[in-house]
Amino acid sequence: MLTSTRAEVPATTPSALEVTLRPFVASDLPAVLEIEQVSFPSPWKPEFFLNELRNPYARLMVAERASRVVGYFCRWLVADEVHILDIAVHPDHRCCGIGKVLLKEILDEARGCGACSASLEVRVSNLPAIALYHSLGFSPVSTRRRYYENGEDALLMVCSLSD
Repeated sequence: MLTSTRAEVPATTPSALEVTLRPFVASDLPAVLEIEQVSFPSPWKPEFFLNELRNPYARLMVAERASRVVGYFCRWLVADEVHILDIAVHPDHRCCGIGKVLLKEILDEARGCGACSASLEVRVSNLPAIALYHSLGFSPVSTRRRYYENGEDALLMVCSLSD
């Protein structure tokens, strides 16, 4: 399992800077909570992240740019499936490839561990995220009616990881 990755955001992005991925640690919580709160109508509470740090099936990573946490993910790897629970990029750093770097890290690690599929839920209104997921091989397989607190539906999207 990788513990740190350095990845370049696409060079075609004018503001592309190097992004470093590293394991989430408890001291990252304030920065991650800030991103969580500006990204989601029903953000995770601090204890959710702290509980996942103790979960043997979970992996939490942060993306840093210029020593600032600008994105993160939380995923579970159980048997031969990976489930992406939470992934977000700070609004000031969106549309420059960081979300794709985070998602590729999850998928590459899952393949390396022998996982057969990856899944996630996404709000039906989150068109930029849906487009990103499509670009990396995810397809909608069902709709979870009234999945979110505000009654919005979620798309369940799955990506086959077999070549």
